[in-house]
Amino acid sequence: MEVITILTSIIISLIVIGVLVIVHEFGHFIVAKKSGIWVEEFAVGMGKKICSKQWGETEYSLRLFPLGGFCRLHGETEEGEITDRSFLSKSVWVRMAVMAAGPAMNFLMALVLIFGLSATGYMIQPTVSTVMDNSPAQNIGLQKGDEIYRINGKRIHIYEEMQAMMLKNGGNPINLEFKRDGKLYEYQITPQYNEESKNYLVGFTPTIENGLFAKKVDGYDTATVLETIRYSYFSMMNYVKMTAEGLVRVFTMQASPDEYGGPISIVKVVGDSYASGMTYGFGAALQNVIYIAAVLSANLGVLNLFPIPGLDGGRILLLLIEILRRKPMHPETESKILFGGFVFLMGFMVFVMYTDITKLF
Repeated sequence: MEVITILTSIIISLIVIGVLVIVHEFGHFIVAKKSGIWVEEFAVGMGKKICSKQWGETEYSLRLFPLGGFCRLHGETEEGEITDRSFLSKSVWVRMAVMAAGPAMNFLMALVLIFGLSATGYMIQPTVSTVMDNSPAQNIGLQKGDEIYRINGKRIHIYEEMQAMMLKNGGNPINLEFKRDGKLYEYQITPQYNEESKNYLVGFTPTIENGLFAKKVDGYDTATVLETIRYSYFSMMNYVKMTAEGLVRVFTMQASPDEYGGPISIVKVVGDSYASGMTYGFGAALQNVIYIAAVLSANLGVLNLFPIPGLDGGRILLLLIEILRRKPMHPETESKILFGGFVFLMGFMVFVMYTDITKLF
């Protein structure tokens, strides 16, 4: 049974990663096509080509190593003939749009998935429903209907933002602002650590809303379409922010191994989420997998925007330098930079996979 569980986790993970890669590369593909650039190959996977099919002017291929993909654009380097359909023949702004389109599609996919989950589930809002006895919330006089507005000067839009902010704050005193009847009130309080949730809490129950298509629960209001879009947007932005902060910690060697993972960790997380969902039924398992896909899509978008040569963000950085210099970088210099970035990324991947393996033992 354990072997079946592992195989199921691997298959679901490969499907999720494959979809994320296709969506990402489609972003590059569609903007390149609309800009008049010849896309020579649209590949899912890396390494040796397993199969391919020519459709129109583009070859669509499946490659051996499933973690990745690429669009091969005509004239992406100065090697060979440069035509009016070459990548390098286009303006720097067009080239930048092509590079940015991949991460943008990942953000869009994350938003769509979160909207689907929110519309078919329930949304937790940072508005007080009930106040717990002998809690910091009760001590400052929080009441039902009060809206948590800011923590340490930062705007709160959804309850998850509040939780993430207090966890990051580590139990230190916070400046809490809440809105009541259109007026803002500010207090300094110290959240209490909760063993069950593994987080710091103020001491109130948040307001829960029914999703648009969720089974209605008495006593809960049903969110509107605009409220669902707003909630989904700020949920995605919360994932983006946490991912960016986490990657900075990883690249600066400040993060612990438990804070990041590679392919093995992804398989384990997907497998655990699917298994825990199956205890309630296939629908719950599917929702868990979609949630993981949304988080991974946001993660992939953020990672690719990091200014590291070899990633989309690195290419965008080189294009920004070209704008400032008002001329392209020397091809040999650019090639060395991109190769250095590739070596760094390969080394980083090996490091992450090694960390994954050590977690198993």
